[in-house]
Amino acid sequence: MSAPPAILELGAMLQLGWQSIGRAVRPPYSYGPEFVAQLRFALLIGAGPLAITSFALSFGPAGIQASNFLGLFGALDRMGGIYVLIVVRFFSPLVTAIVVAGVVGTAITADLGARKVREETDALSVLGIDTIRSLVVPRLLAIVLVCLLFNVVALIGGVVGAVVVVLQNDAPLGPFFSAFFTSATTLELAASFLKCALYGVMIAIVCCYKGINASGGAAGVGRAVNQAVVMAFLLIGVIDYAFTQALLATNPILSEVR
Repeated sequence: MSAPPAILELGAMLQLGWQSIGRAVRPPYSYGPEFVAQLRFALLIGAGPLAITSFALSFGPAGIQASNFLGLFGALDRMGGIYVLIVVRFFSPLVTAIVVAGVVGTAITADLGARKVREETDALSVLGIDTIRSLVVPRLLAIVLVCLLFNVVALIGGVVGAVVVVLQNDAPLGPFFSAFFTSATTLELAASFLKCALYGVMIAIVCCYKGINASGGAAGVGRAVNQAVVMAFLLIGVIDYAFTQALLATNPILSEVR
């Protein structure tokens, strides 16, 4: 009895990821120009939506609710400690992953899918060009680097949103930043970047796999894009849950009140 299609597809994605990482670290490094082009493209189309989204989520559903709750107890100075959890541990990597998957990942899937249905990838294979090295590897490296860079933007946007919330409540910024830097740890910051790197690898592999396996003309490319973004969003939730639980289980200090 054969394995379910979902298991076979997951196995094929893992195989693609393994092959891509192997080709990325072994010479020749001929994918340099394509890597630079993909990195520039991702930065141009993703930076704006990311900055707006990180600020909006930090200021809106998180900041307003937290300030209303803490205001009942006259403890707005504790906003800094709460925002370490909101921005550094949760919102920053999550917003980065969602924006990269929804903006950059879908564009990559559409690009590779269009090349596939026009048989451009088959033509490259006939010419003896390694399609994984020339198409998948530069996009994988570009998305991972973009996720790390965007995490910095999301952190800044989240802190700016918190500052606006504090000022809106006519509270001083000194106690906020004091509580923020007292509660923040380098471990939590490093975990945020590591989580973003994992998100980047997953998004790149899922979107590239769906793109290079698209079929059925323009309608097939549309289906591949839809499947890629849905699968990426589901796996973002899985990685977020598993990573957070593993982080808290191996580092109990992060659960202590500081």
